[in-house]
Amino acid sequence: MAIPATQLRPGMIIKHNGELHSVFKVEHRTPGNLRAFIQAKLRNLRTGAMYEHRFRSPDPIERVVVDEVAMEFLYSDGDDYYFMNTENFEQTNLNGETLGDAVEYLIPNLPIKVSFFDGIPVGIDLPQAVEMTVVETEPGLKSATASSVTKPAKLETGLVVQVPAFINEGEKIRVDTAEGAYLSRA
Repeated sequence: MAIPATQLRPGMIIKHNGELHSVFKVEHRTPGNLRAFIQAKLRNLRTGAMYEHRFRSPDPIERVVVDEVAMEFLYSDGDDYYFMNTENFEQTNLNGETLGDAVEYLIPNLPIKVSFFDGIPVGIDLPQAVEMTVVETEPGLKSATASSVTKPAKLETGLVVQVPAFINEGEKIRVDTAEGAYLSRA
């Protein structure tokens, strides 16, 4: 199944140069007056090698059809992340090296899909947006309404995103998992 490069997401499994790769990080870049491109950090599932590759926006990318099992994120223990199958309650664990940047969006009880290839868990498919709590940011301004002024906010997983000035600590916000950007209040 071919998808355009603009639909790449962290955690996806793709076929690139005849090999299976897990997508670690995706950045959409538009340098000056040049054409936009997608900078992706890939991990070869066979060798474990990591490298970056540039895709043009319309490039077709072959997404590998893997068995996707509906699971729920339970907890992390060091570099291991544990997931539970919602049908038979079996637990599966993946390490942070396999998950890449997707770990920044994992909060307890988050429903996700874990990808299995030949019975081995190889990655996860995150939802489009995740609701997270702001744990650290500068105090909000009462006079600040919808303006273009932003400030950094640290979320419960350690992820830092730019949020509008009216967001305060303790508030829940929606974060886009593809761009790592603030969407709205939850």
